Amino acid sequence: MTLTARNIGFCYGSKPVLTDISFALDSGCFHALLGPNGAGKSTLFGLLTRLLALQQGGILFAGQSLKKHPAEAMRQIGVVFQQNALDLDLTVRQNLMYHSALHGLSRKQARLRGDHELERFGLLDRANDPVRTLNGGHRRRVEITRALLHQPTLLLLDEPTAGLDIASRKALNDHVRQLCADDNLTVLWATHLIEEVAAQDRVLILHQGRLLADGPGQELCSRSGTTTLAETFELLTGVGS
Repeated sequence: MTLTARNIGFCYGSKPVLTDISFALDSGCFHALLGPNGAGKSTLFGLLTRLLALQQGGILFAGQSLKKHPAEAMRQIGVVFQQNALDLDLTVRQNLMYHSALHGLSRKQARLRGDHELERFGLLDRANDPVRTLNGGHRRRVEITRALLHQPTLLLLDEPTAGLDIASRKALNDHVRQLCADDNLTVLWATHLIEEVAAQDRVLILHQGRLLADGPGQELCSRSGTTTLAETFELLTGVGS
């Protein structure tokens, strides 16, 4: 298992946001964290990336405690947050080089890895363009490229298609799935859009801070007696898709 979360709980003041969350991610697989806005997805990502301090439970990366061995664990993680975090006035390559330096990569390593990922995304010809000249879909691709520079084993994406059109959402989703197949990358893709989730995906359904279901989409439908994941989601959460 790439990641194991055990009995995670988190409160903002006296308000519980996550309650007794436990799951494990399989290496090299695409996992969908599905939940409506406000379900607790971003809070969970904050705990997995140490932006928030763990209050209850434990998180293990490749068997190592995030709390006891944070540096080793964080080296295994790449993250794309919901809010765009690129410097719009720098070029694509300058953004990548800056991020690489924070991870201790040499300029040569950064250039080689950055160009490799940009080429896979079809963006190598835009490497010297300011980020602000890119459309939303291309900016997201640059963010994923940046997240992969230090060669993590786990990629966390929090609502990565927010603000994108349908074609851009599909292209981004397809590319990330291909990364799983090509690089044995483990992915946790958080979304409230059921159309981004395939029937064969491992699906974790989060609602009001509780993990209501965890398993392959088709299996969850069978258990619930429904024919589509949208119906399963609505049955479990009471929220229409």
